[in-house]
Parts: sequence; structure tokens; C-alpha cells
Amino acid sequence: MSTPLIIAITGATGIIYGIRLLEVLASLKHIETHLLISPAGALTIQHESDHSKAQIEALADVVHHHRDISASISSGSFVTAGMIIAPCSMNTLAAIAAGLDNNLISRAASVTLKERRKLVLLTRETPLHLMHLRNMATVTEMGGIIAPPVPSFYNAPTSITDIIDQTVGRSLDYLNIESTLVKRWQGLPGSDGNQA
Repeated sequence: MSTPLIIAITGATGIIYGIRLLEVLASLKHIETHLLISPAGALTIQHESDHSKAQIEALADVVHHHRDISASISSGSFVTAGMIIAPCSMNTLAAIAAGLDNNLISRAASVTLKERRKLVLLTRETPLHLMHLRNMATVTEMGGIIAPPVPSFYNAPTSITDIIDQTVGRSLDYLNIESTLVKRWQGLPGSDGNQA
């Protein structure tokens, strides 16, 4: 039986993270993806991607309209593995932090938190002002995981794809979903692990 996982794409730069998540999850037969795309996310898709919204939706098993508050994922009785918002805009972060169930994205995130499931937010903004930081702290206190897509360089990436895949793989790690994307830290060459 497949496990439902919610993926949301909102209107921040970094649409490729959501697309790549869907591509990877499509190859995992035990995961059933439920996709949400905000109107601002759809605009960013047009600007940042060669994919159409329809092509991205075709990568998911189930697509929900962002205003369909009656959808299965709006209820805690619909069991999921959690939710990843990639990318997560500051507007979406603020709605989650304030408990505003004003669309299906923030409602599904609220349900994920109240049911004590994993909520991972790939927040995209820089620099951050005080309210951004307070909203991140609030969501963290509620049990969410704030995971800005910051590149890792210890794995010696040679392409943008390497950088994206490392972040996508780490995002799946937080939900205990195995992938082959992550180049894991093994310690410095010659390190025996006994250094103080």
C-alpha cells in the first residue's frame, strides 16, 4: 500500500526543488504524492521553468486545487507521511505560523502539525527581517522543520543538478524516505574519529 505525501509549490524562487521532488517521488512506488500549487507558484513556474503547470501536475498521483478546503488532505483522519513545501514563500510561512487555514496549502500544513507529522519548509528569502525569523521560530516551536535550500559544498558539486539533488535528498531524509540523491559526509580523509 502506498503512503500519501503532500507536496506544495508556492510563489518563491526555487520552483525546481518542487519539480525535482516530484520527479524523484514518481519513481518510488510506495509513495502517493498529493500536489498543491499556489497561484503565485504557478506564476513562478512560468518564469523559472521550461515545464508547464500541467506537466508538473502530471508528475503527481493526486492534484488538489489550492482552494478546495474539502479535499482529503484537509482532515487529520486522512493519514499522510507528512508534507514538504518546496519552495515555501514568506507569505505561506506567515500563514502557517499564524494558524491561518485560508487555503488548502496552509490548512494541510496546519493538519500536518496538529497530527504531529513532519512538515518541511524549504523557505526562500534573503535577507530575512525580524518577522521572517519570528515566523520561522514559531513554526519550529510547533514542530515544523525549517530547511532553507542552502547548498552543500563538502560533496564537491559539479553542476546545479548536484546542488538541487542534495537538498531534495536531505528533504526526503527528514521524512525517513530513502533516496540515492545524498552524498553523505564520511569525515575528512585520514580522520580516525578520535580527534578532540
